[in-house]
Formats: sequence, C-alpha cells, structure tokens
Amino acid sequence: MSFTYVIEHMEEDEDTTKAIPPWVELEYAHMRILAGPGAQVYFTHLSQTSSDSLTKIFEEAPNSDVLAQTLCHKIGVLDLMKKSSIPLEKVCLLDPKAEEELSPRDGDGRFSWFLFGGILGDDPPRDRTSELRSLGFPTRNLGPMQMTTDTALGVSKIVVHDKILLDKITYVDNPTIRFNAKESVEMPFRYIEDKREPLLPPGMRELLHEDLNKSFDF
Repeated sequence: MSFTYVIEHMEEDEDTTKAIPPWVELEYAHMRILAGPGAQVYFTHLSQTSSDSLTKIFEEAPNSDVLAQTLCHKIGVLDLMKKSSIPLEKVCLLDPKAEEELSPRDGDGRFSWFLFGGILGDDPPRDRTSELRSLGFPTRNLGPMQMTTDTALGVSKIVVHDKILLDKITYVDNPTIRFNAKESVEMPFRYIEDKREPLLPPGMRELLHEDLNKSFDF
C-alpha cells in the first residue's frame, strides 16, 4: 500500500528571501528517506520562495529512486484535499493532544493521508497543531514526547507501513550530541534510535556544530 504524508508548513515565510532555514531543509529532505520509495511527501502552504527553494533541493538530490516522491505546494492542505478529492475523514492528523495513539490498523486503508503540522519541534511546544485540530480531522498521537517533524513522519511510517506498535520502537530521548571533549548540545526531543544514536537528518550534526561555534563568536 502506498502512503502519503502531508506537511502543512506553518511558519510565516517571506517571499523576498530564502525563507526556509538550513535545519528545516535538512529535516524536510530527511522525510524523503524516512518515507521511502513508493510513498509521497507533500509540502503545503509554502511561500513561492520556499517552494522554489525546496523543489530545487529535491530535484538535485542523488539516488531519487530510493526516496519518496515529493511535491511542493503554495496552497494549503484543505485546498489540496479538494483538488485531489480527498474527504476529511480520510486524512489523519498527527496531534500530540489526540486521545488515541497511532496503530498499525490505521494503515489498513481507513486513511489516505497522514497530516503533520510543521514545524514541529518547538521548545517549549507552541501547539501550532491547534490550527489544524480546529478543522475537524480524525486525530492520532505518537506518544507523550515532543518530536521533530521528520521523526514524527518516520515514526508514523514505521507504525502504519511496517506494522510496528509505537511502544515497540526504540527511541532516544533528549540526547546530548557530543562533538568533542568540550563541545556538546542537548536536543530536547524524542528521536528514533539508530545504533544507540539518535537518527538525525544527514548534515544535521555538522549544522549543529557550526551553529554552536557561531554562538561563541563575539
């Protein structure tokens, strides 16, 4: 079964600049890897500049045959649903405040799309998902811990596609990323565990180290 993951971009981007920050680019690109071949990842509610920037990044990505297909849209998810003839009840909103957790049976055809309010990963959480919650989507949660957007998508894929229960996934919570004996940064989120390390987007570790060094420049 083919799965579609939709990220409603909820930042206020400016058309006059390259609005998508580098760390968001890395997270959004990571979603193609996590969703895997055969899946679709749609980004909605983007500014023209953000859409053009992301589309260029995705087009230039190597090994596209092993990545999910991606499309960038300026329209919001409701307009895309109308355009694609997807009814509200077929879209599952991943919502930290949902009463029911995501389960493998949610991947058995009851939902066509899985919707995420981006950008997740605020610390402390700002509950930007509330804007989507008010629209009446069916909702599911991914457990009690705050996740980055790409982690949320990756966890959802493991549950609905790979049929693994949420509590059977191995996680790393609030990891400390160490660069050397003196430099480290704590990430206040839950990540998928990969060989005892948090599964970060390719390039994220280097970006974090670069940002850490910038913070010491006076």
